[in-house]
Amino acid sequence: MPFRARKLAASVIAAACVTLAGISVAFADDPPQPPPASIPPVAVENYEYPGADRILAEKGIKLKRGDGHIVLAECDQAAQQIRVMTVEDASAGRRGTYCFKAVGKTGRLTLELPRVFAVEAPDHPVSADLTADGRTTTVNVPKGGFESVGEGTVGGARSVLVELRVTG
Repeated sequence: MPFRARKLAASVIAAACVTLAGISVAFADDPPQPPPASIPPVAVENYEYPGADRILAEKGIKLKRGDGHIVLAECDQAAQQIRVMTVEDASAGRRGTYCFKAVGKTGRLTLELPRVFAVEAPDHPVSADLTADGRTTTVNVPKGGFESVGEGTVGGARSVLVELRVTG
């Protein structure tokens, strides 16, 4: 009797192996299927500013990266906006004032905006990094404040705004 039980068990195991092998062979022969249309593509955030090339061509400001909490906005004197004043340069397509909207208590935006001479922060304290003559300087503008920077200061050098941060 034990011999028959072993023979039966071996037969069941052999059948299972053949079945599994057949299933794996069947799957191996099927071409890979694309994911269903209902599954969205994988999104990878690179923090690059959307439409930056178009904005550079139209407005003369190079927006690089940010966390989405500081965005370029149309200037509106009635709105609470961060205002950055520059020496206007029509040949470079640069206007005199650029406005930014803060959409959070904190935020960060890297950019390149030449010939900045003042930063105004009506509703949030702002920290601004400017470069001139190979050095970077940080200027803190309190909520409701206005700070002269770069060419806006006595003997100030031409400065490029390279980062804006909303700090509270």
